[in-house]
Amino acid sequence: MLDRLRDYITKIKPNFVEGGKFAWLQSTFEAFETFAFTPNTVTRRGSHVRDAVDMKRAMITVVIALMPALLFGMWNTGYQTSLTAEWWPYEQGSAASWWYCLWFGFLRMLPLIVVSYVVGLGIEFMFAQIRHHEVNEGYLVTGLIIPMIVPVTTPLWQLALAVAFAVVLGKEVFGGSGMNFLNPALVARAFLFFSYPTHMSGDAVWIAADLWGSDAIAGATPLGELAAGTMPSASALDMLIGTIPGSTCETSVIAILLGALVLLVSGIGSWRTMLAVMLGGGAMGLLFNCIGANAYMELPFYYHYLMGGFMFGAVFMATDPVTSAQTNAGKWIYGVLIGLFAVLLRVVNPAYPEGMMLSILLMNSFAPLIDHCIVARNIKRREHRKQAACVSGKEAHNG
Repeated sequence: MLDRLRDYITKIKPNFVEGGKFAWLQSTFEAFETFAFTPNTVTRRGSHVRDAVDMKRAMITVVIALMPALLFGMWNTGYQTSLTAEWWPYEQGSAASWWYCLWFGFLRMLPLIVVSYVVGLGIEFMFAQIRHHEVNEGYLVTGLIIPMIVPVTTPLWQLALAVAFAVVLGKEVFGGSGMNFLNPALVARAFLFFSYPTHMSGDAVWIAADLWGSDAIAGATPLGELAAGTMPSASALDMLIGTIPGSTCETSVIAILLGALVLLVSGIGSWRTMLAVMLGGGAMGLLFNCIGANAYMELPFYYHYLMGGFMFGAVFMATDPVTSAQTNAGKWIYGVLIGLFAVLLRVVNPAYPEGMMLSILLMNSFAPLIDHCIVARNIKRREHRKQAACVSGKEAHNG
Protein backbone atom coordinates (compact mmCIF):
# COMPACT_ATOMS: atom_id res chain seq x y z
CA MET A 1 0.00 0.00 0.00
CA LEU A 2 2.75 2.42 0.95
CA ASP A 3 4.77 1.48 -2.13
CA ARG A 4 1.78 2.25 -4.34
CA LEU A 5 1.29 5.60 -2.68
CA ARG A 6 5.01 6.37 -3.04
CA ASP A 7 4.89 5.45 -6.75
CA TYR A 8 1.79 7.61 -7.30
CA ILE A 9 3.38 10.63 -5.62
CA THR A 10 6.53 10.17 -7.69
CA LYS A 11 4.41 9.95 -10.84
CA ILE A 12 2.52 13.21 -10.30
CA LYS A 13 5.45 15.14 -8.80
CA PRO A 14 6.66 16.61 -12.15
CA ASN A 15 3.36 18.54 -12.35
CA PHE A 16 4.24 20.44 -9.17
CA VAL A 17 7.90 21.33 -9.76
CA GLU A 18 9.17 24.35 -11.65
CA GLY A 19 7.86 24.23 -15.20
CA GLY A 20 5.00 21.88 -14.33
CA LYS A 21 1.30 22.53 -14.80
CA PHE A 22 0.73 23.17 -11.09
CA ALA A 23 4.10 24.65 -10.17
CA TRP A 24 2.35 27.37 -8.17
CA LEU A 25 1.22 24.64 -5.73
CA GLN A 26 4.75 23.32 -5.17
CA SER A 27 4.82 24.27 -1.47
CA THR A 28 1.49 22.57 -0.84
CA PHE A 29 2.54 19.40 -2.65
CA GLU A 30 5.85 19.21 -0.77
CA ALA A 31 4.00 19.62 2.52
CA PHE A 32 1.83 16.58 1.86
CA GLU A 33 4.72 14.57 0.42
CA THR A 34 7.06 15.14 3.35
CA PHE A 35 4.23 14.55 5.82
CA ALA A 36 3.63 11.09 4.37
CA PHE A 37 7.26 10.14 3.68
CA THR A 38 10.69 11.16 4.92
CA PRO A 39 12.32 13.45 2.30
CA ASN A 40 14.70 11.49 0.05
CA THR A 41 17.20 14.33 -0.26
CA VAL A 42 20.93 13.57 -0.15
CA THR A 43 23.71 15.84 1.09
CA ARG A 44 26.09 16.51 -1.82
CA ARG A 45 28.95 18.27 -0.07
CA GLY A 46 30.31 19.02 3.36
CA SER A 47 30.09 16.80 6.41
CA HIS A 48 26.77 16.57 8.26
CA VAL A 49 25.36 14.54 11.11
CA ARG A 50 21.84 13.32 10.36
CA ASP A 51 19.28 11.11 12.08
CA ALA A 52 15.79 9.88 11.27
CA VAL A 53 13.99 12.61 13.23
CA ASP A 54 13.00 15.66 11.23
CA MET A 55 10.75 18.49 12.37
CA LYS A 56 7.54 16.74 11.36
CA ARG A 57 8.44 13.65 13.37
CA ALA A 58 9.30 15.82 16.37
CA MET A 59 5.96 17.60 16.11
CA ILE A 60 4.10 14.30 15.81
CA THR A 61 5.85 13.10 18.98
CA VAL A 62 4.50 16.16 20.80
CA VAL A 63 1.02 15.42 19.43
CA ILE A 64 1.33 11.88 20.83
CA ALA A 65 2.38 13.35 24.19
CA LEU A 66 -0.78 15.49 24.17
CA MET A 67 -3.08 12.49 23.68
CA PRO A 68 -3.51 11.52 27.38
CA ALA A 69 -4.57 15.06 28.30
CA LEU A 70 -6.79 15.34 25.21
CA LEU A 71 -8.63 12.06 25.82
CA PHE A 72 -9.08 12.78 29.51
CA GLY A 73 -10.32 16.28 28.70
CA MET A 74 -12.94 14.85 26.36
CA TRP A 75 -14.09 12.38 29.01
CA ASN A 76 -14.13 15.02 31.75
CA THR A 77 -16.30 17.29 29.61
CA GLY A 78 -18.95 14.57 29.52
CA TYR A 79 -18.40 13.62 33.16
CA GLN A 80 -18.84 17.17 34.49
CA THR A 81 -21.97 17.59 32.39
CA SER A 82 -23.38 14.29 33.71
CA LEU A 83 -23.17 15.59 37.27
CA THR A 84 -25.45 18.58 36.67
CA ALA A 85 -27.34 18.41 33.37
CA GLU A 86 -31.07 17.66 33.74
CA TRP A 87 -31.30 16.20 30.23
CA TRP A 88 -28.51 13.66 30.87
CA PRO A 89 -29.85 10.19 29.86
CA TYR A 90 -28.43 8.54 32.98
CA GLU A 91 -29.22 9.22 36.61
CA GLN A 92 -28.28 12.82 37.42
CA GLY A 93 -25.20 13.08 39.59
CA SER A 94 -23.85 9.71 38.50
CA ALA A 95 -20.68 9.13 36.52
CA ALA A 96 -22.84 7.62 33.74
CA SER A 97 -21.15 5.54 31.06
CA TRP A 98 -17.42 6.02 30.53
CA TRP A 99 -17.83 5.66 26.80
CA TYR A 100 -20.83 7.99 26.70
CA CYS A 101 -18.90 10.70 28.54
CA LEU A 102 -15.95 10.29 26.16
CA TRP A 103 -18.21 10.36 23.10
CA PHE A 104 -20.01 13.45 24.37
CA GLY A 105 -16.71 15.26 24.96
CA PHE A 106 -15.39 14.14 21.56
CA LEU A 107 -18.40 15.61 19.78
CA ARG A 108 -18.04 18.84 21.75
CA MET A 109 -14.31 19.22 21.03
CA LEU A 110 -14.25 18.02 17.43
CA PRO A 111 -15.63 21.29 15.97
CA LEU A 112 -13.03 23.28 17.94
CA ILE A 113 -10.19 21.13 16.63
CA VAL A 114 -11.48 21.23 13.05
CA VAL A 115 -11.86 25.03 13.08
CA SER A 116 -8.39 25.45 14.59
CA TYR A 117 -6.69 23.31 11.94
CA VAL A 118 -8.72 24.56 8.97
CA VAL A 119 -8.15 28.24 9.76
CA GLY A 120 -4.56 27.90 10.97
CA LEU A 121 -3.30 25.55 8.26
CA GLY A 122 -5.17 27.54 5.62
CA ILE A 123 -3.23 30.65 6.61
CA GLU A 124 0.04 28.68 6.83
CA PHE A 125 -0.44 27.28 3.31
CA MET A 126 -1.35 30.72 1.96
CA PHE A 127 1.81 32.34 3.35
CA ALA A 128 3.94 29.43 2.10
CA GLN A 129 2.56 29.86 -1.43
CA ILE A 130 3.07 33.63 -1.38
CA ARG A 131 6.65 33.33 -0.13
CA HIS A 132 7.45 30.22 -2.20
CA HIS A 133 8.63 28.52 0.97
CA GLU A 134 7.99 25.09 2.41
CA VAL A 135 4.97 24.77 4.70
CA ASN A 136 6.09 24.96 8.32
CA GLU A 137 5.20 22.00 10.54
CA GLY A 138 4.89 23.87 13.81
CA TYR A 139 1.14 24.28 13.52
CA LEU A 140 0.64 20.52 13.84
CA VAL A 141 1.09 21.06 17.59
CA THR A 142 -0.27 24.59 17.93
CA GLY A 143 -3.48 23.67 16.12
CA LEU A 144 -4.20 20.98 18.71
CA ILE A 145 -3.10 22.88 21.79
CA ILE A 146 -5.36 25.88 21.16
CA PRO A 147 -8.65 23.91 21.48
CA MET A 148 -7.22 22.12 24.52
CA ILE A 149 -6.65 25.30 26.56
CA VAL A 150 -9.92 27.12 25.94
CA PRO A 151 -13.35 26.45 27.48
CA VAL A 152 -15.36 23.84 25.61
CA THR A 153 -18.14 26.42 25.16
CA THR A 154 -15.97 28.86 23.18
CA PRO A 155 -17.94 30.01 20.10
CA LEU A 156 -16.37 28.73 16.90
CA TRP A 157 -16.24 32.17 15.26
CA GLN A 158 -14.29 33.52 18.25
CA LEU A 159 -11.87 30.60 18.05
CA ALA A 160 -11.39 31.22 14.32
CA LEU A 161 -10.56 34.90 14.98
CA ALA A 162 -8.12 33.95 17.74
CA VAL A 163 -6.36 31.39 15.52
CA ALA A 164 -6.06 33.86 12.65
CA PHE A 165 -4.69 36.52 15.01
CA ALA A 166 -2.16 34.09 16.54
CA VAL A 167 -0.90 32.72 13.22
CA VAL A 168 -0.69 36.03 11.36
CA LEU A 169 0.39 38.50 14.04
CA GLY A 170 1.97 36.02 16.44
CA LYS A 171 4.05 34.05 13.94
CA GLU A 172 3.90 34.78 10.21
CA VAL A 173 4.81 38.47 10.49
CA PHE A 174 8.08 37.34 12.07
CA GLY A 175 8.84 34.83 9.31
CA GLY A 176 6.92 31.72 10.33
CA SER A 177 7.83 28.75 12.53
CA GLY A 178 11.16 29.14 14.26
CA MET A 179 11.14 32.94 13.95
CA ASN A 180 8.35 33.87 16.39
CA PHE A 181 9.25 34.96 19.92
CA LEU A 182 5.80 34.38 21.49
CA ASN A 183 4.04 31.04 21.87
CA PRO A 184 1.24 31.13 19.22
CA ALA A 185 -1.19 29.02 21.28
CA LEU A 186 -0.89 31.41 24.21
CA VAL A 187 -1.26 34.39 21.88
CA ALA A 188 -4.59 32.90 20.76
CA ARG A 189 -5.71 32.39 24.35
CA ALA A 190 -4.64 35.91 25.32
CA PHE A 191 -6.61 37.29 22.36
CA LEU A 192 -9.73 35.47 23.54
CA PHE A 193 -9.24 36.44 27.17
CA PHE A 194 -8.89 40.15 26.55
CA SER A 195 -11.36 40.36 23.65
CA TYR A 196 -14.13 38.13 25.01
CA PRO A 197 -13.55 37.84 28.78
CA THR A 198 -17.10 36.63 29.54
CA HIS A 199 -16.50 33.56 27.38
CA MET A 200 -13.12 32.79 28.92
CA SER A 201 -13.61 33.22 32.68
CA GLY A 202 -16.27 32.88 35.32
CA ASP A 203 -18.18 29.84 36.58
CA ALA A 204 -20.48 29.48 33.57
CA VAL A 205 -18.05 28.64 30.80
CA TRP A 206 -16.59 25.28 31.75
CA ILE A 207 -19.38 22.72 31.38
CA ALA A 208 -21.46 22.11 28.25
CA ALA A 209 -25.21 22.12 28.93
CA ASP A 210 -26.24 20.21 25.83
CA LEU A 211 -24.62 18.49 22.90
CA TRP A 212 -25.15 21.05 20.18
CA GLY A 213 -26.00 24.27 22.02
CA SER A 214 -23.60 26.82 23.44
CA ASP A 215 -25.17 27.26 26.86
CA ALA A 216 -23.35 26.15 29.97
CA ILE A 217 -23.99 25.09 33.53
CA ALA A 218 -22.25 26.86 36.38
CA GLY A 219 -19.29 24.97 37.79
CA ALA A 220 -16.82 26.82 39.96
CA THR A 221 -13.16 25.98 39.36
CA PRO A 222 -10.72 25.81 42.30
CA LEU A 223 -9.04 29.00 41.08
CA GLY A 224 -12.42 30.73 40.85
CA GLU A 225 -13.27 29.73 44.40
CA LEU A 226 -9.96 31.05 45.69
CA ALA A 227 -10.43 34.32 43.82
CA ALA A 228 -13.78 34.64 45.62
CA GLY A 229 -12.04 34.21 48.97
CA THR A 230 -12.97 30.58 49.75
CA MET A 231 -10.89 27.41 49.82
CA PRO A 232 -11.36 24.93 46.93
CA SER A 233 -14.22 22.50 47.45
CA ALA A 234 -12.40 19.83 45.40
CA SER A 235 -9.90 17.62 47.18
CA ALA A 236 -6.24 17.42 46.22
CA LEU A 237 -6.89 13.93 44.84
CA ASP A 238 -9.72 15.20 42.61
CA MET A 239 -7.44 17.93 41.29
CA LEU A 240 -4.62 15.44 40.73
CA ILE A 241 -6.89 13.14 38.74
CA GLY A 242 -8.62 16.06 37.03
CA THR A 243 -12.31 15.43 37.76
CA ILE A 244 -13.00 19.13 38.22
CA PRO A 245 -14.30 21.95 35.97
CA GLY A 246 -11.64 23.83 34.02
CA SER A 247 -10.12 24.45 30.61
CA THR A 248 -10.83 21.39 28.53
CA CYS A 249 -7.53 19.49 28.79
CA GLU A 250 -5.66 21.26 31.60
CA THR A 251 -7.33 19.64 34.61
CA SER A 252 -5.63 16.22 34.90
CA VAL A 253 -2.12 16.41 36.33
CA ILE A 254 -1.68 12.65 35.86
CA ALA A 255 -2.51 12.83 32.14
CA ILE A 256 -0.17 15.79 31.70
CA LEU A 257 2.67 13.96 33.48
CA LEU A 258 2.21 11.01 31.11
CA GLY A 259 2.74 13.46 28.25
CA ALA A 260 5.78 14.89 30.03
CA LEU A 261 7.25 11.39 30.22
CA VAL A 262 6.92 11.02 26.45
CA LEU A 263 8.64 14.37 25.88
CA LEU A 264 11.48 13.55 28.26
CA VAL A 265 12.10 10.03 26.95
CA SER A 266 12.11 11.29 23.35
CA GLY A 267 14.43 14.16 24.28
CA ILE A 268 12.08 16.78 22.85
CA GLY A 269 11.06 18.42 26.14
CA SER A 270 13.58 20.06 28.46
CA TRP A 271 13.61 18.61 31.97
CA ARG A 272 15.49 21.68 33.17
CA THR A 273 12.69 24.01 32.14
CA MET A 274 9.96 21.77 33.60
CA LEU A 275 11.75 21.35 36.92
CA ALA A 276 12.65 25.06 37.10
CA VAL A 277 9.00 26.06 36.66
CA MET A 278 8.03 23.70 39.49
CA LEU A 279 10.76 25.08 41.75
CA GLY A 280 9.82 28.69 41.02
CA GLY A 281 6.12 28.10 41.64
CA GLY A 282 6.80 26.14 44.83
CA ALA A 283 9.16 28.82 46.18
CA MET A 284 6.62 31.59 45.65
CA GLY A 285 3.88 29.43 47.17
CA LEU A 286 6.02 28.81 50.28
CA LEU A 287 6.74 32.54 50.56
CA PHE A 288 3.02 33.34 50.56
CA ASN A 289 2.47 30.58 53.13
CA CYS A 290 4.81 32.47 55.45
CA ILE A 291 2.81 35.69 54.93
CA GLY A 292 -0.62 34.03 55.21
CA ALA A 293 -2.78 37.16 54.90
CA ASN A 294 -5.72 35.46 53.16
CA ALA A 295 -7.05 32.07 52.04
CA TYR A 296 -5.07 32.18 48.81
CA MET A 297 -1.79 32.84 50.61
CA GLU A 298 -2.50 30.10 53.15
CA LEU A 299 -3.10 27.54 50.40
CA PRO A 300 -0.47 24.73 50.56
CA PHE A 301 2.15 25.50 47.94
CA TYR A 302 1.70 22.17 46.11
CA TYR A 303 -1.93 23.04 45.37
CA HIS A 304 -0.65 25.50 42.76
CA TYR A 305 0.70 22.52 40.80
CA LEU A 306 -2.75 20.91 40.79
CA MET A 307 -4.92 23.90 39.85
CA GLY A 308 -5.50 25.69 36.58
CA GLY A 309 -3.03 25.45 33.74
CA PHE A 310 0.18 25.39 35.81
CA MET A 311 1.27 21.85 34.93
CA PHE A 312 0.07 22.03 31.33
CA GLY A 313 1.99 25.27 30.87
CA ALA A 314 5.13 23.87 32.51
CA VAL A 315 5.16 20.76 30.32
CA PHE A 316 3.83 21.86 26.93
CA MET A 317 4.15 25.67 26.81
CA ALA A 318 7.26 26.70 28.72
CA THR A 319 9.30 24.01 26.94
CA ASP A 320 8.50 25.29 23.44
CA PRO A 321 11.98 25.14 21.83
CA VAL A 322 11.33 28.24 19.70
CA THR A 323 10.13 30.69 22.35
CA SER A 324 12.00 29.45 25.44
CA ALA A 325 15.59 29.98 26.50
CA GLN A 326 18.16 27.92 24.57
CA THR A 327 21.13 27.78 26.95
CA ASN A 328 21.12 25.33 29.86
CA ALA A 329 21.66 28.03 32.46
CA GLY A 330 19.09 30.20 30.71
CA LYS A 331 16.48 27.42 30.97
CA TRP A 332 16.84 27.39 34.75
CA ILE A 333 16.43 31.16 35.00
CA TYR A 334 13.60 31.21 32.46
CA GLY A 335 11.68 28.39 34.15
CA VAL A 336 12.09 29.66 37.71
CA LEU A 337 10.83 33.11 36.74
CA ILE A 338 7.80 31.59 34.98
CA GLY A 339 6.87 29.68 38.14
CA LEU A 340 7.43 32.70 40.38
CA PHE A 341 5.37 35.07 38.27
CA ALA A 342 2.57 32.53 37.68
CA VAL A 343 1.89 32.09 41.40
CA LEU A 344 2.46 35.79 42.08
CA LEU A 345 -0.15 36.82 39.52
CA ARG A 346 -2.61 34.26 40.83
CA VAL A 347 -2.42 35.43 44.41
CA VAL A 348 -2.10 39.21 44.15
CA ASN A 349 -4.55 39.77 41.28
CA PRO A 350 -8.05 38.49 42.20
CA ALA A 351 -9.38 39.68 38.83
CA TYR A 352 -7.10 37.22 37.06
CA PRO A 353 -6.76 34.03 39.12
CA GLU A 354 -4.84 32.10 36.43
CA GLY A 355 -1.37 33.59 35.92
CA MET A 356 0.38 30.94 33.82
CA MET A 357 -0.52 32.39 30.43
CA LEU A 358 0.76 35.90 31.12
CA SER A 359 3.80 34.56 32.96
CA ILE A 360 4.95 32.46 30.00
CA LEU A 361 4.25 35.23 27.48
CA LEU A 362 6.24 37.66 29.62
CA MET A 363 9.22 35.33 29.84
CA ASN A 364 8.97 34.55 26.10
CA SER A 365 9.82 38.21 25.61
CA PHE A 366 12.83 38.00 27.92
CA ALA A 367 14.16 34.61 26.78
CA PRO A 368 16.50 36.11 24.09
CA LEU A 369 17.89 38.58 26.64
CA ILE A 370 18.49 35.79 29.17
CA ASP A 371 20.40 33.75 26.58
CA HIS A 372 22.38 36.82 25.49
CA CYS A 373 23.48 37.49 29.07
CA ILE A 374 24.45 33.84 29.61
CA VAL A 375 26.49 33.71 26.39
CA ALA A 376 28.15 37.07 27.12
CA ARG A 377 29.10 35.87 30.60
CA ASN A 378 30.59 32.64 29.20
CA ILE A 379 32.62 34.61 26.66
CA LYS A 380 34.03 36.86 29.39
CA ARG A 381 34.92 33.87 31.57
CA ARG A 382 36.77 32.25 28.67
CA GLU A 383 38.64 35.49 27.97
CA HIS A 384 39.71 35.68 31.61
CA ARG A 385 40.89 32.05 31.52
CA LYS A 386 42.78 32.74 28.31
CA GLN A 387 44.48 35.81 29.79
CA ALA A 388 45.33 33.91 32.97
CA ALA A 389 46.83 31.08 30.91
CA CYS A 390 48.91 33.52 28.87
CA VAL A 391 50.25 35.19 32.02
CA SER A 392 51.10 31.80 33.55
CA GLY A 393 52.85 30.78 30.35
CA LYS A 394 54.95 33.93 30.27
CA GLU A 395 55.92 33.55 33.93
CA ALA A 396 56.92 29.94 33.37
CA HIS A 397 58.97 30.94 30.32
CA ASN A 398 60.74 33.78 32.16
CA GLY A 399 61.38 31.52 35.15
